[in-house]
Amino acid sequence: MAGTARGRLALAAATLVLAAGGAYMAAQTSRPAQVMRPVIRGTHWAAASMKPEATLAAERILRAGGNAFDAIVAGQAVLGLTDAPNNGVGSDAVALIYEGRTGKVWSLNAEGTAPKLATIEWYRQNHKGTLPVDDTLLSGTVPGIVDAWYILLDRWGTMSFGQALAPAIEMAGKGFPLNDRLASAMRGTKKLLKYPTSAAIYQPGGRQFRGGDIFRNEDLARTLSRMVEAEAQAAPKGRREALRAARDRFYKGDIAREMADFSEKNGGLFRYEDFAAYTAKVEEPVYVDYRGYRVYKNPSATQGPAELFLLNILETYDLKAMGLNSPDYIHTSVEAAKLAFADRDKYLGDMDFIRIPYEGLLSKEYAKARRGLIDPKSASLDLRPGVAEEYVPGMQPLVRPMDYTLAGDGDHAGDTSYITVVDGERNIISLTPSLHTAFGTGVVMGKLGFSFNCRGDYYSLVPGQANALEPGKRPRSTLQSTLVTRDGKPFLATGSPGGDDQCLRTMQTFLNMVEFGLNVQQAIEAPRYSTRAFPSSPYPHVMYPGDLMLERRIPQEVRSALAARGHKVAMQGEWSLGSNAAITFDPATGVISAGADPRVDAYALAW
Repeated sequence: MAGTARGRLALAAATLVLAAGGAYMAAQTSRPAQVMRPVIRGTHWAAASMKPEATLAAERILRAGGNAFDAIVAGQAVLGLTDAPNNGVGSDAVALIYEGRTGKVWSLNAEGTAPKLATIEWYRQNHKGTLPVDDTLLSGTVPGIVDAWYILLDRWGTMSFGQALAPAIEMAGKGFPLNDRLASAMRGTKKLLKYPTSAAIYQPGGRQFRGGDIFRNEDLARTLSRMVEAEAQAAPKGRREALRAARDRFYKGDIAREMADFSEKNGGLFRYEDFAAYTAKVEEPVYVDYRGYRVYKNPSATQGPAELFLLNILETYDLKAMGLNSPDYIHTSVEAAKLAFADRDKYLGDMDFIRIPYEGLLSKEYAKARRGLIDPKSASLDLRPGVAEEYVPGMQPLVRPMDYTLAGDGDHAGDTSYITVVDGERNIISLTPSLHTAFGTGVVMGKLGFSFNCRGDYYSLVPGQANALEPGKRPRSTLQSTLVTRDGKPFLATGSPGGDDQCLRTMQTFLNMVEFGLNVQQAIEAPRYSTRAFPSSPYPHVMYPGDLMLERRIPQEVRSALAARGHKVAMQGEWSLGSNAAITFDPATGVISAGADPRVDAYALAW
């Protein structure tokens, strides 16, 4: 009788899987060609970001004769106003850059650094051995975006700070109508009320802003104007010296001293020397080749390479035959993601402080070994980092403790922003700036008009862990950008807010195009999955074994088939697991196609 019962259960499970596949095929056959947003096409330039005003600011610079580097500085400065909870002058950032003239790809690392006073021992003695999560100056790192602006303008741009920051200064000083999302965040972010300097800007006199209200941040306008003033004073020395003067006023001048003074008086660990010593870095990116496409990621202090580990694992599967969002496709992808993110936690961090064995991690041989751990019929529930150093000749084993918990609440979502721009010379920038979560630390720095990112809550307080806190160290961020080439020519620039989910979002967009033939807008809008079955980046690094989230547009039968394999499936809103923007390129026609996610306020323009 027991054997017969088991047989009936097995038959039922098999029928369920077949039914799910049938439902998927029916859904694909009947899928309408219409999308929520159109593909935006041009031949000269394109811009796409998380807010229409930022995209328009980039367009304004391009039409005025600036290049993509000038435009992205202008666009992100405006994005810091209209998407203020998620990015701003206090942001950290990463970018990938394609030089149109040379075809060279660069990584720009503008991740923040920990103050020199920030040590594991300090937090043990003064904060009960814990990290504050997305609140207080103790969760912050040094802002990196201003130095990123400087590098972009100095090394590749053509315009001045005065020209690039003019749209943001105008908007901040004269005011702009609030979008509904920003107004809601200003009303609903309770930590802003704890800090008088923050409440004075975002809820002055207790005011509750609504969508359509005019909002001003005159303090921020003055801060940016001070940088432009320094540039103008140094202009007789030449463009490079003038740009440097604007940058140095922020990191070494009176702005830096005001940040340091405010920090010391309000319980922060930042001191003048932390700002004066800061520098963003131009680095060589890392990449893998996936079926003729070269996918680039930032190498240091970022989770981006985890997407490369994931693509390497998936490369030999026939994903197209499985079918988009079929049970087999989602199961295989999620199981590969668990392995990739386990390696993220063991290996990735600030390369100035740790060695990352990329020779092994990015090898096809290592991916083959990792692929062998995937059970096609059963969801894994364990964190299983590999031993990539075995694939590096002569390298000794790395002994690194893991730091995660299965208890408590973990934030895998986070808050970030994104903007990408291409110009007529085919210079391309894919930029991801972030405050991390809900106005970052929540503490507006005195009269400067901005708060710091709260990326400091990503560190580990376990000595020897890849992401262990050290003075001057950059945390391993969730920030990541994507550039893809084919035969050395640009194919795709994309990125997405979303904390730990960023790699999964950009990977799904990429695979939707190259495996399933969707155009850029269809690829962005397609139903998505996500998982939290690995440690969250923010403290205390919570993992939810077996977790799997699906947008409700994925058929119920697919959910049931995945649950039968042991996934703990939760259905999410129909349009809830994404916030992409992307630009794609057709080298045969010269056409640029831009897409933007209808799940959020993202907009694209092209000409």
